[in-house]
Amino acid sequence: MTTKEKIKYKFQTANVVEKLIAINVLVFILFFLIQTIAFLFKIPSDFLMSWLVFPKDPGEFLFKPWSIITYSFLHSGIWHILSNMLILYYSGTYFLSYFSSKKLLTVYFLGVIFGALIYMLSYNLFPAFEATGKSYLIGASAGVMAVLVAIATHIPDLKIRLMFIGAIKFWYIAAFLVVLDVIQIPFGNAGGHFAHLGGALLGFLYAKQLAKGNDIGAGFEKGIEWFLSLFESKNNKKPKMRTVYKKPQTSTSKTQIKKNISKDEKQQKIDSILDKISKSGYDSLTKQEKDFLFHAGKEN
Repeated sequence: MTTKEKIKYKFQTANVVEKLIAINVLVFILFFLIQTIAFLFKIPSDFLMSWLVFPKDPGEFLFKPWSIITYSFLHSGIWHILSNMLILYYSGTYFLSYFSSKKLLTVYFLGVIFGALIYMLSYNLFPAFEATGKSYLIGASAGVMAVLVAIATHIPDLKIRLMFIGAIKFWYIAAFLVVLDVIQIPFGNAGGHFAHLGGALLGFLYAKQLAKGNDIGAGFEKGIEWFLSLFESKNNKKPKMRTVYKKPQTSTSKTQIKKNISKDEKQQKIDSILDKISKSGYDSLTKQEKDFLFHAGKEN
């Protein structure tokens, strides 16, 4: 197997969080190389980026509507992308233990979109920004905050272990980052902090409504399914099956009873693992328990 084939295989077998991180890192490296080459040869390097960043001006946004998504794949420096990807990795891993990959993409990109709109609204609404010239938004923080707050809202009492701190509730971490954004608004990068708060608000509302049985991202999730289907090869698509004969089943058939027992046993195992997490933290799980919870979440 060649190096190219190994990379392709690893990307195909990676989960959605790992793929998002890989894409963000690759884009960051690509733009770093472009800027380096532009610097060495004294070539303007802002032309391409100007079409991908999200503007505060609604009129400018109308000429590049795709920027409401593309801005989230651009980062200003190593610390910017490193902090975003670390938070995405840990919060996304927990998210996939309870929800499907498509729901994570839904929360992530809805957070990106909502964060951008809050950024634009704040810069055009508050008098404090009247004298601000051109301003643009970049970074995945709004999407990352949406995922973090959504899973923290879903499992607020889950404790995770942090270096030098020990076990701490997931919700405390999310709340700390939200408060930090609020405090920093007057001291610079106000638009970025408003975008973070917009993503956090979206994640909170999504999790709360989902707990009530209302999936506010259902329409967007269907759009993601359609978009992903465009990249599926014909060989990977499942063939349509037609039932030629179906034997009538009674309500007490052995197959149905066996299926119900299987579901009950699976739910009991999930409940047992969740109890263990609430008492001892996620890190206390065995590899088999983590794998079981991960696959159970993907089936939801």
